[in-house]
Amino acid sequence: MVWPSPGVNALMARSPLSPSDPLHAEHLGSYPLLALALDHRPGRNRWVLQFTMGWTVALGPSSPWGWWDSREGWGDTAVKQCPFPTALTWLIILMSVTVTTITGLSISAISTNGKVKSGGTYFLISRSLGPELGGSIGLIFAFANAVAVAMHTVGFAETVRDLLQEHNSLIVDPTNDIRIIGVITVTVLLGISLAGMEWEAKAQILFFLVILVSFINYLVGTVIPATAEKQAKGFFSYRADIFAQNFVPNWRGPEGSFFGLFSIFFPSATGILAGANISGDLKDPAVAIPKGTLMAIFWTTMSYLVLSATIGACVVRDASGSLNDSVAVGSPGCEGLACSFGWNFTACAQQQSCRYGLSNYYQVLLRTMASPCSCSWPGLCCNGWLSQGSCMPGTSLPSWGAPMLLKQPFFNRKAPGSGLLDVAGLCCLDNVKGNAAGWGLGLEIPQGCGGGWCTRDAGVPDPLVFMQSMSMVSGFGPLITAGIFGATLSSALACLVSAPKVFQCLCKDQLYPLIGFFGKGYGRNSEPIRGYMLTYVIAVGFILIAELNAIAPIISNFFLCSYALINFSCFHASITNSPGWRPSFRYYSKWAALFGAAVSVVIMFLLTWWAALIAFGIVIFLLGYVLYKKPDVNWGSSMQASSYNMALNYSVGLSEVDEHIKNYRPQCLVLTGPPNFRPALVDFVGTFTKNLSLMLCGNVLIGPWKQKMPESRLMADGHTKWLMKRKIKAFYTDVVAEDLRSGVQMLIQAAGLGKMRPNILVLGYKRNWRTASPQSLEDYVGILHDAFDFKYGVCLMRMKEGLNVSRVLQAHVNPTFEAAEHPENGTGSRAAPGTAVDPTTLASEQQASTIFQSKQGKKTIDIYWLFDDGGLTLLIPYLLGRKKRWGKCKIRVFVGGQINRMDEERKAIVSLLSKFRLGFHEVHILPDINQKPRPEHIKRFDELIAPFRLNDGFKDEATVNEMRQGCPWKISDEEVDKNRAKSLRQVRLNEILRDYSRDAALIAITPPIGRKGRCPSSLYMAWLETLSQDLRPPIILTRGNQENVLTFYCQ
Repeated sequence: MVWPSPGVNALMARSPLSPSDPLHAEHLGSYPLLALALDHRPGRNRWVLQFTMGWTVALGPSSPWGWWDSREGWGDTAVKQCPFPTALTWLIILMSVTVTTITGLSISAISTNGKVKSGGTYFLISRSLGPELGGSIGLIFAFANAVAVAMHTVGFAETVRDLLQEHNSLIVDPTNDIRIIGVITVTVLLGISLAGMEWEAKAQILFFLVILVSFINYLVGTVIPATAEKQAKGFFSYRADIFAQNFVPNWRGPEGSFFGLFSIFFPSATGILAGANISGDLKDPAVAIPKGTLMAIFWTTMSYLVLSATIGACVVRDASGSLNDSVAVGSPGCEGLACSFGWNFTACAQQQSCRYGLSNYYQVLLRTMASPCSCSWPGLCCNGWLSQGSCMPGTSLPSWGAPMLLKQPFFNRKAPGSGLLDVAGLCCLDNVKGNAAGWGLGLEIPQGCGGGWCTRDAGVPDPLVFMQSMSMVSGFGPLITAGIFGATLSSALACLVSAPKVFQCLCKDQLYPLIGFFGKGYGRNSEPIRGYMLTYVIAVGFILIAELNAIAPIISNFFLCSYALINFSCFHASITNSPGWRPSFRYYSKWAALFGAAVSVVIMFLLTWWAALIAFGIVIFLLGYVLYKKPDVNWGSSMQASSYNMALNYSVGLSEVDEHIKNYRPQCLVLTGPPNFRPALVDFVGTFTKNLSLMLCGNVLIGPWKQKMPESRLMADGHTKWLMKRKIKAFYTDVVAEDLRSGVQMLIQAAGLGKMRPNILVLGYKRNWRTASPQSLEDYVGILHDAFDFKYGVCLMRMKEGLNVSRVLQAHVNPTFEAAEHPENGTGSRAAPGTAVDPTTLASEQQASTIFQSKQGKKTIDIYWLFDDGGLTLLIPYLLGRKKRWGKCKIRVFVGGQINRMDEERKAIVSLLSKFRLGFHEVHILPDINQKPRPEHIKRFDELIAPFRLNDGFKDEATVNEMRQGCPWKISDEEVDKNRAKSLRQVRLNEILRDYSRDAALIAITPPIGRKGRCPSSLYMAWLETLSQDLRPPIILTRGNQENVLTFYCQ
């Protein structure tokens, strides 16, 4: 509030009793109308006291008195500069009601889409949007309701305190009286709540009747002929010309604005969640919540419109309040509408000093701004009603009812001596020590300032004995105070019931730690007794702290956050087109719900921008916590439906995109079997595909379809959870087949969706090929040929210690895919088929660590690029080196060459790699790659293939085919001879690998390819065995399908 004098402004800016102090607004309970003009600064105390219109109809928006009631620190400038024009007020009311009605429709839709349990707002939002947003809103909404109990109770206590003060019956002092009355009141309300919902319902009905009587009393007063005293204050009963004048706005000053008035009024239109918050206690929430919500919004809107229309038709804008201003109708020099009614308010209207009328009567001029005096303060302005007065030293300060003598008006003047006159009329002179009990401040005037206080003439209207316009208009003024009692107690009781109910549901869901204790219910209705006690402690704490002004804007924004998310929940559930969204309440619009959500957010910033930022910060923090913890809940939220919609739309849209080499991604079908059996294979592929491309873990279940399908359904969820726990972004799929090869063929052909289909087959090296059944050997090599036939690249992985850890896990192993291997000698036994592990046990088992989970340091990744396979052998190590754990590794490229052209070939390869932009700068030419291997290594290879030879002695082809019947894996002497050079090459490569890469972190090499029908499976496996044996680091044998995966062109 801007005072006419710079002295007062300077004082109030430095006053220890600042406007943000709770004492600053302590009187508002008894002067609700005047609360409208307390302070115009952004972020002041914007909260309302709502009345629950009966839990039996499941709703509680504000009562009419919620607008006028108790602790609203609203905009002085905005209200003063536009004194409630009827048209503008109706527009603001209808705008506010539009938002609340949209929210009410959204609540109705959500509450009728399935059975609603206890938990109210939290239950509705969390089951619609999921635990992330629902949990954060549930926690802050429960806290907001708990603090709201304190705010409403303090409003009641202040009104009672002021009544006691008027009769000089204070218990201790004004501040402690509020605390005492507040604690007693909230204790009584707690007793009503603990007695059960039936007692709470009866109490709410009683409060409703009190408010109804108060409202009727006001309406009756508007038709009672006005007395001379009321006419002097601007009340003339219903007049068409008064209504016409008040119908349009009359802005006074440059700071008034429409949105300023809107932000003042809107909090009085909230409270629509009171019925939904006790959803668990309603007989039929799906019927009660929509019906009660919409009915209460309608009747509350009618009451607001009636209030604004009636008071706008009865009271003029400016009135002096003096009986001496009555004149004859038509007197000269009289200006204004009151002249036609026999009253001349021209002088005060022109000077803008009128104390009554719609423009002035709700301004709190003295009591709210009273401040302790101090000898060091600058000169102060008096308000024009007070003057330098006679001083009575050594006496305690009088109450406002005591007479004060006015001698001469003055502004910005010091009292005699060293004392000062403050805005409350208190002059500090020397040697005075007064107890300011009567001032409602609980302060003592320091000694050394003088000896007295200013008095006023009893004939001058007392500026502290305010009666708001509604009290003046009403038939019996005290009933307005009774209405305030009903509104405050009803709101406090509704919040005291709502907070524990919401918090109990949140505790039972276990989204946050350390709150489960309060989720326990007692009795038939599972009453949250512990939640009641926690709410009571919070309410009492804030009543005793008396710092509600600072937190009130944040609480208001918490409520608005809830409204915004309810509307967004309705919109989001509708826009996802989920078949599960089937509300029986049809009268809603998804676009209207989106509009309501957006407007709620805008209003948050219109009310208090900094409180809105704090509210959003808290919501985001709690949201981040739940996202990090990932609670194990599944409520079928609209977020899940939205995820499906987005995935579906993008997948379909991807089908319209033509493939291009620049957009090539290695999409891997990984034959893991059960993924937990081969964690190293999973980790390897997961490392370079994470956030980059598709990874699909495939498993083939061998056996009859009817026998294996239950196992497939049971295990799929467990394997998926195991992958998520390991933080591998991959899918799991399985098929049931008669044998391994036919199952893999199914996976190769059917895996993927649209353009998101695998193009690389990844599998582990079959270490037990020499001891495995011949058919499994044929199936294994046949799978490699099938992959090439289906245009897949192939990637084989071998580790010295093996890949299969099923023996360590003591779990079931697919006997046909690969028998359990002993870590050292590669032999093992088959587990009994048909056994399965429980999915929960599978997901919670201890995770095996692998080399791909640890940092590799400054080692090397060695690439042996021996054949042009399209660049796949280069691409996978490059992608691996981009990851943090492999980022410090140096990548070396080895290629074959001639000793006399090493430099030229190195430059050519470096130039080629630079065009590919892979960042590989260390290139080694292997001139000795074609040298003959050592004899002992050749002998070892011959011994390796000896058990698989036919020893046909170079017989003719017909004889060989006859001998090979039933054993196609056998190697004829002619095949050994024809492939001798290729066999010796693998022996030589193994020698090179052991020489150059014994300390590497990873070896990537292009493997040989055996021609289909020309190279027996045993011979091909001997090549792979010879090439990769006795190597410490993991070795990746990668072969593309001749499709280019690298390019140095821009288009």
